[in-house]
Amino acid sequence: MTQQENNNQSDNSQSSHSGARYWGNVEVVEEGDNYRISRVEIKPRHSIKPQIHYHRNEHWVVVSGVAKITCGEQEIFLNRNESTYVPAATLHKVENPGSIPLVILEIQNGEYLGEDDIERPYDLNLVKPVNEI
Repeated sequence: MTQQENNNQSDNSQSSHSGARYWGNVEVVEEGDNYRISRVEIKPRHSIKPQIHYHRNEHWVVVSGVAKITCGEQEIFLNRNESTYVPAATLHKVENPGSIPLVILEIQNGEYLGEDDIERPYDLNLVKPVNEI
């Protein structure tokens, strides 16, 4: 891959990473070669689907609200000013069980930050769709 292709891929991943989602909003605050800092807002009673990344770790810091975090087999609740670490290759998700928006600063760090490094449980056959049960 040429440097120009690499730069274009990085630019595209940033623009596709920011924006509104059904569960809330993501805003990339800063991005470098091996890191991305995002402000993630999750609507009350919404969650991000479980996912795995193989080439990056994530640190989550709760800015406001309460987060219900599932990381591997562990489930924890985090309040404002608390944080957690999500190692690469670990199934994880975050939920907002509260009645106010949950705001998290997410710091991603790794050799590759592309959105194609995300796998969901359905992709991994860890969860069977209802029609297959």
